[in-house]
Amino acid sequence: MTSPLPAPHIPSLDLGGRTALVTGAAGGIGRACALRLAAAGARVRAVDRDAPGLDALVEQAGGLAGSLEPLVLDLTDLDAAERAAAGTDVLVNNAGFQLVRPIEEFPPEVFHTVLTVMLEAPFRLIRGALPHMYGQRWGRIVNISSVHGLRASAYKSAYVAAKHGLEGLSKTTALEGAPHGVTSNCVNPGYVRTPLVEAQLADQARTHGITEERVLSEVLLKDSAVKRLLEPEEVAEAVAYLCGPQASFATGTSLVLDGGWTAH
Repeated sequence: MTSPLPAPHIPSLDLGGRTALVTGAAGGIGRACALRLAAAGARVRAVDRDAPGLDALVEQAGGLAGSLEPLVLDLTDLDAAERAAAGTDVLVNNAGFQLVRPIEEFPPEVFHTVLTVMLEAPFRLIRGALPHMYGQRWGRIVNISSVHGLRASAYKSAYVAAKHGLEGLSKTTALEGAPHGVTSNCVNPGYVRTPLVEAQLADQARTHGITEERVLSEVLLKDSAVKRLLEPEEVAEAVAYLCGPQASFATGTSLVLDGGWTAH
């Protein structure tokens, strides 16, 4: 009689002793990522300009609250952002915002701010984190991109430009970081159940002159094979995977969670 095969070893995510930094941590994807990494044992610097939102995160964390270090920071302060990233082992660039307008009506100052928060700030955060990561020859950088980092939609010039730029920044970081044990990847969600998407529903309803329900079904999810919004916790699990030992060979790539949108 042959002996039964041993159960496969499934590596778990153990970030004990590691420090993670998550931007946009007060809500949505950022909050889910902060809680997931704290649950894996990391000490999490939860960065956001929304102080009450960070307080709510700590309250939600319950027994994990001791693993969270709330840091109120406006990422347009680029020098402060770079300083905040010093000494981090895991960096999750998540913060962002959206404005839906035709290009000829898009406020230039908002375009500038979107690029600052969603592209230049990640560059400065990565710049601040790499010396420590290189010194210990281990680091994980996960950039929350979007399906809009791979595809464009009308009326979202700043957001699409920033996410396309983030894809390039992530790949360049991967090439430079590989000899030092540092990986850099993007996670590319479709539409996630977050306050940002809820705001888009209202904004696009005004732009297109239709109801929010029709925006969801006919605009946002038009090209998605899976007709539902993605949950923030699902994105956080993708981030956790990229931080785990089973993903040590994954770098310079994009993990797409778009419900089949880009399969067209």
